[in-house]
Amino acid sequence: MARFFEFVGNHYILVSLFVVMLVMLILLESRRGGQKLSPQQVVSLLNRDEAIVLDIRERKEFSEGHITGSMHIPLAQIKDKLNTLKKHENKTIVVADKMGQHSALAVKQLTAEGFATVVRLNGGIAEWRASNLPLVKK
Repeated sequence: MARFFEFVGNHYILVSLFVVMLVMLILLESRRGGQKLSPQQVVSLLNRDEAIVLDIRERKEFSEGHITGSMHIPLAQIKDKLNTLKKHENKTIVVADKMGQHSALAVKQLTAEGFATVVRLNGGIAEWRASNLPLVKK
């Protein structure tokens, strides 16, 4: 540990540049994926009929439990099934995945296709479960 502090002391400019670049990378990656909404915010939008949930998990995971009224389109099929989403253009599209890791890619694809309001469910279905919110099993 003493050698680490010695290195930082001797190369403070390099260490400072590394820290700045790391912070910039984290900020860039967090913004690239789009806005995140908490499960409570999503429930509020759903109750006011202002949003639709798009579940991008695989069929097996979807059948183990999903948000009531959510549409199921696996991530790999989003470009093929854009017509299904076109009728919901006036609503906020909330993209949900297992843990919030892959939804950024779906948000990016949908935004590139012209959908105005596309957001991510923060933490995905795992966070939804952790908040003790109901899931439907089929």
